[in-house]
Amino acid sequence: MKKLPLIIPAIVMLAACGSNHSGGGASASNQIKIVGSSTVYPFTTAVAESFQRDNPGTSVIVESTGTGAGMKLFCQGIGGDTPDMTDASRPIKKSEFEMCVKNGAKQIIEVPVGIDGLTFIQNKGAPALSLTTKDIYMALAANPFGKPNTAKTWHDVNPALPPQKIRVMGPPPTSGTRDSLAELILAKGCETDPAMKALKTSDEQKQKDLCTKIREDGAYIEAGENDNLLVQKVAVDNDTLGVLGFSYLDENADKVKAVKLGGVSPTETTIADLTYPGSRKLFIYVKGEHLALKPRMKDFLAGYAKLWGKGGLLEKRGLVPLAGSDLTAAAAKAIALTPLDGSSVK
Repeated sequence: MKKLPLIIPAIVMLAACGSNHSGGGASASNQIKIVGSSTVYPFTTAVAESFQRDNPGTSVIVESTGTGAGMKLFCQGIGGDTPDMTDASRPIKKSEFEMCVKNGAKQIIEVPVGIDGLTFIQNKGAPALSLTTKDIYMALAANPFGKPNTAKTWHDVNPALPPQKIRVMGPPPTSGTRDSLAELILAKGCETDPAMKALKTSDEQKQKDLCTKIREDGAYIEAGENDNLLVQKVAVDNDTLGVLGFSYLDENADKVKAVKLGGVSPTETTIADLTYPGSRKLFIYVKGEHLALKPRMKDFLAGYAKLWGKGGLLEKRGLVPLAGSDLTAAAAKAIALTPLDGSSVK
């Protein structure tokens, strides 16, 4: 299934509206436009389909652009030619928040929608591989622990691993999944070295470069934002690994399997309790300035909250539900829609 923008039937004809800075939510009050993360895309489209059935005459357009590209579109300003919401597989960055504010979108609302696991996948029939964050860092970093990366096989990285060529297909720099790969896996592997961990205090930028810059000699291949296509490529190649969200692994369990990280397999249980190293929260960001002229946005978010719980539609699609206080807080945010305090954004 190719990830093209989902346009739900009965799109309302756009009515004239002011400029980008008119303060209005969009051209048509019954149309909602959402961009962003390819990981969150399947969940938001499922909510959109359900919402459309329950609200005839309302149209929802959901486009998979990647988290970074989605933030750029979202933060262009306010008005009919800018998105109302953006999906994200990681929290909004301070630089993105500041860009939003600079362009007039000052009321940015953050709603956590669930948990996902950043997973490494391999061909279903390939010999099972189990890696650590250090293994992955040493295999993919441009300069692991400050030295040029010359590793050709996984055995070069760790003598306990097979002499299989290092070939990993993963997300591009615009993807939130790429940010999660850097933060959850590469940085953690890098910081197994005390010197690299100490460097974060003395020279944070140098440490970031050494810990998260990925090699560019073909060992890591940018696979774009189409995770279904990535699954297809891994499914026919025993030597290639892929990096994507848990829901795609879950949906394609007949074609691919998970690589264990630190001896832990990604499952709904290990992701929910955060014992799986690649666990991460997923978000949807809302433009507060658009809420007044688009009241359906509030209904859409309330509908999202009804579907993200245990046993709900989104769990069946592969989303790991939030639990306990996290679930309570997320439900409250989906109703209150209180803008973020910029001082809390990192």
